[in-house]
Amino acid sequence: LLIGAIVPRPIAFVSTISPAGTLNLAPFSFFAGVGSNPMTLLFCPANTPEGDEKDTLRNAKPISEGGVGQFVVNIITADIAEQMALCAEPLAYGESEFDLARLTPTPSHTVKPPRVTECPVSFECITRNVIRTNPGQPAGGNIVLGEVVHIHIADGFVNDKLHMDYTKLTAIGRMGGMSYCTTKDRFDMPRGRG
Repeated sequence: LLIGAIVPRPIAFVSTISPAGTLNLAPFSFFAGVGSNPMTLLFCPANTPEGDEKDTLRNAKPISEGGVGQFVVNIITADIAEQMALCAEPLAYGESEFDLARLTPTPSHTVKPPRVTECPVSFECITRNVIRTNPGQPAGGNIVLGEVVHIHIADGFVNDKLHMDYTKLTAIGRMGGMSYCTTKDRFDMPRGRG
């Protein structure tokens, strides 16, 4: 009911790196902006069916908890939708989804995890807090809050006022089950009494 009613949910890759240097890439439809001062994002990795932390959380959690304390949120577009679906494949810890999906890691400007070259927008983040809603339990929720420390936007996707060109950013969203949508259908409407 939760994932079927909260739609559409934007999808992003979260790229991380393990303390040993292994790359990880996972798609998340539970991610969102939090605020602009400081610019903050969140994503929500659930625990495994056994109640353990998934690789992304293991890597992104603060250094004091054994992680690297950094991650990159990469906006997924329609042209890499099939590669996004591939990255949902469970792999053993230490195996890289970049290799599986044939996506290109590019060094980030400020953080250790790479960004995804094929994604037109990437937010480099420092982990500020992890909130665990049901630690150690199957499918228990986790909220990872990250402060954005650098943004990469591909040429041609923003204007001189730093407004996104939505005709070029063909982002996809998650519906319930195996259904997805795109941002191609849009409409304008004034706010308030307009």
